[in-house]
Amino acid sequence: MNKTVAAASIAVASVVGGAAHAADDWMIQASPHSVSVTADKLVAAVENAGATLFARIDHQAGAKKIDQEMPGATLVIFGNPALGTPIMKSNIKAGLDLPIRVLVWEEGGSTKLGALAPDSLKLRYQIEGADGALTKMNGALGKLMSAAAN
Repeated sequence: MNKTVAAASIAVASVVGGAAHAADDWMIQASPHSVSVTADKLVAAVENAGATLFARIDHQAGAKKIDQEMPGATLVIFGNPALGTPIMKSNIKAGLDLPIRVLVWEEGGSTKLGALAPDSLKLRYQIEGADGALTKMNGALGKLMSAAAN
């Protein structure tokens, strides 16, 4: 990612909800709540925003099924066809990263939320003609993550 795109990504993430933008194209937000409560709050924010919840996957519960222990980790998958469709029309391969996936996990006694920053899809898939959708998706994701962490 070039420095201009990275700086713009950080600025958008900061303005729309305080999610930090990591060097590896992730938006990451700390939460004062447990993994379960944070995931619940994220699901509620997604539903209140009118987006479609596709799945909620409890990785810790999956590990328990094979008699393994691991810290809390829940994946929430959701989307909005009005935003995702223009991106996938530019390059259908973006469907690998859409709908949006947010991982909520426990790390070192604290809870974090993280997702691939939507604006990184532009470079990854050479997306053209969907700048508005990418900007809206980036802003919406920042707001949803912030809502889950409050």
